[in-house]
Amino acid sequence: MSGSVSSFVIFAEMRTGSNYLESNLNTVPGVVCHGEAFNPHFIGYPKRSELLQVTQTDRDATPERLLARIRGGEGLNGFRYFHDHDARIYKAVLEDRTCAKILLRRHPVQSYVSWKIAQATGQWKLTDHRRRKSARIRFDGTEYHHRTNIIAEFQARLLRDIREAGQSVFQIDYSELNDLDLMNGLLAWLGIDQRLESLANSLKVQNPEPLSDKVENYEDLVQAVGTELPEAAHWETDRGASARDYLTAARAPLAFMPIPSGPEGPVRHWLAALDGVSDAELGTGLSQKDLRRWRRKMGPSRAFTVLRHPLLRAHHAFLTGVLAGVGGTGMPGVRAALARHSGVTLPSVDEMSPDEYRSAFLAFLGWLRANLAGQTPQGVSPIWASQSQIISGFGKFWPPDLIAREDRLPEALDFLCHEVGAVPTPAVLPEAPLPISLESIYDAELEAAARAAYTRDYVFFGFSDYR
Repeated sequence: MSGSVSSFVIFAEMRTGSNYLESNLNTVPGVVCHGEAFNPHFIGYPKRSELLQVTQTDRDATPERLLARIRGGEGLNGFRYFHDHDARIYKAVLEDRTCAKILLRRHPVQSYVSWKIAQATGQWKLTDHRRRKSARIRFDGTEYHHRTNIIAEFQARLLRDIREAGQSVFQIDYSELNDLDLMNGLLAWLGIDQRLESLANSLKVQNPEPLSDKVENYEDLVQAVGTELPEAAHWETDRGASARDYLTAARAPLAFMPIPSGPEGPVRHWLAALDGVSDAELGTGLSQKDLRRWRRKMGPSRAFTVLRHPLLRAHHAFLTGVLAGVGGTGMPGVRAALARHSGVTLPSVDEMSPDEYRSAFLAFLGWLRANLAGQTPQGVSPIWASQSQIISGFGKFWPPDLIAREDRLPEALDFLCHEVGAVPTPAVLPEAPLPISLESIYDAELEAAARAAYTRDYVFFGFSDYR
């Protein structure tokens, strides 16, 4: 779009994330999205009788009046429009070249299931995870195909009409709504100079579970939809490269990209011992520019990272981060969130028995699942962020040459030494034992909770059960 944008419209449907998109746009000064301004059942939002001093009765009689108010509002104004909204303003919007068109879509299966759950629970928005309502729905193939076909036909006509008018449309998928760079790209496309530093957190994802957990007759859904089945939407915050955390060897052309709550200590000691130096002599705190210089100086080099089993990593994050070990104060905000979320009050580690710790850790895994799904007001800390997301962040600057696994670490490090012509002499020393070992509390319930929280890591990296 050019600088001539005077208004905007978000073409979307129910359960596509349009409330979340609107909430992000409305955080930008001078930008106002007026909800479903032309919904035949209400004006803008449920339980409102007027919008921009136009009553619902007046709008129904003369919809152009409300459209003119939106276009003439202070700043950049817009609204959301669904296929069953007032058809009388469709042509006026399409013919207005100064009205920016945004198309938000979601996989029809996910949209349909979310719609059915909202119908069953009566919950169409979620601002507090503690008030979340859940339900398992029955898939109705006839209803699904009827609803999907109507929406698909409308969107196909919309795209054709926009092209025939010689205009463009900014298309967004539901799975991209948590992409800060994409949201800022939308603002740039709208001709807005300001950029978002973070995304809105007032609305929470309502149903992050996989489809199989949300549909009673899941096999009927699979049979009706087949290969069209989508992956679960991913709402975890994107991460940066974290270059200043990388460790470079003193002389060997090796760089280690540590994953927080992973086996950083043993690898750090090994990397120092490889060149006969102390840990303090490793390169760290380097900027991306410094690391580029290091790579040019070293010539052919290798970067690597090390995966840890998700359950063991969560245990480390909880014990050494949230609780901060024996006598530590840990992370008060997370401890308070756990108390609100699960009713768990956390004493210090030295005051907890293994059974008490296990119960607290299980509660943390439940909160962690909600946190990674964008359902809590607390941000995602690097110490428990998914390993898949952290490694994706590495790739924005320097993708690792090798992704090793903690349980096969000696073989992986030997391979790296052979790759760069170093002598693999040092042993990998074990970590210092934690006050409470995972082995002492492990059971199938903890494993299942970790799988629910870290589904992507289990699937992407092929982790089996811890035992």
